[in-house]
Amino acid sequence: MKQFLAFVRKEFYHVLRDKKTLLILFGMPIAQILIFGFALTSEVKNSRIVIMDQSRDRGTQQIISKIEASRYFDIQQDILSPPQVEAAFKKGKIKMAVIFPRGFYEDLMHQHSARVQVIADASDPNIATTITNYISAIILEYQQDLNETLQQPYRITAETRMLYNPQQKSVHSMVPGVMALVLMLVCVMMTAISIVREKETGTMEVLLVSPLRPMMVIVAKAIPYLLLSFINIVTILVLSVALLQLPVNGSILLLLAVSTLYIITCLSLGILISIKTATQQAAMTISLMGMLLPTIMLSGFMFPVENMPVALQVVSNIVPAKWFNIIIKAVMIKGLGLGAIWKEVLILTGMTVFFLVVSLKSFKIRLA
Repeated sequence: MKQFLAFVRKEFYHVLRDKKTLLILFGMPIAQILIFGFALTSEVKNSRIVIMDQSRDRGTQQIISKIEASRYFDIQQDILSPPQVEAAFKKGKIKMAVIFPRGFYEDLMHQHSARVQVIADASDPNIATTITNYISAIILEYQQDLNETLQQPYRITAETRMLYNPQQKSVHSMVPGVMALVLMLVCVMMTAISIVREKETGTMEVLLVSPLRPMMVIVAKAIPYLLLSFINIVTILVLSVALLQLPVNGSILLLLAVSTLYIITCLSLGILISIKTATQQAAMTISLMGMLLPTIMLSGFMFPVENMPVALQVVSNIVPAKWFNIIIKAVMIKGLGLGAIWKEVLILTGMTVFFLVVSLKSFKIRLA
């Protein structure tokens, strides 16, 4: 029995001394429960909206007070005219605009009916439907309170308009997310594994003694995945247009150009992982687990980023898929040009340069 306990104690020591094992045993469950607990929710909160109150009367102020009291909305105060509303939608600054016409309360008191215009960004139809339902519920609650107080059949009609996706097809949000996810996994994982495979088999040393510079050897191995991933992009776009009837409202050339930039970003990340790891198993684990969850959970593909705590919103900024998702929706769905996405393009370019510089500095000519 003492020998058995000695073996058990030895195994405990072995586990406790291995930092990687401890990270898998305790770090991953904690990280997953925090991410899933805070990000995995169908509730939409902190949605940025703007309210244009052209009436500025008692009725509109009461409704606006109810909206401000709700935790579902973050009201933007710096938009006062229809052109500003349109520009804010194009730039992605707001998800919804609520417009009260002139004489709202007067129409409600004298004609017993009034109208409110609700405009939502339906490039993500699930979010658009949810927040319009929230607004409709608040307006209905005010209407019911008014009917009970004044004993009159007052009626407020919310005229809803869905921008960019009037039919509210889910494919408008699904295709950009799938593109970001597929390219991230394929480019990062395949590049990392292919280079690490050379290390494990010992052929990397043979490649390093070739006339090419060592880093050029690494980049040369990534070029085929760049071309194959570009074919993937074209295939996804053709299937989306032909079978899913998803229109490409913006420039095809711009769409392909930014997709190529995202592919290069993913490839550079794969190169960095391959340099930092020594085995295919480690490269696959980091590429698959390390990239899959952030791309799904923190890119805005499945769940709105604004729903998450501030800490996770900050972390989401280092996920390349988040910026690519914004770019694809802006170009494909909204039909915008480079002027609307230059910031996101600049961020992806900066990430690419950062990954390549770190890879170059971390690369060792001698493998042993």
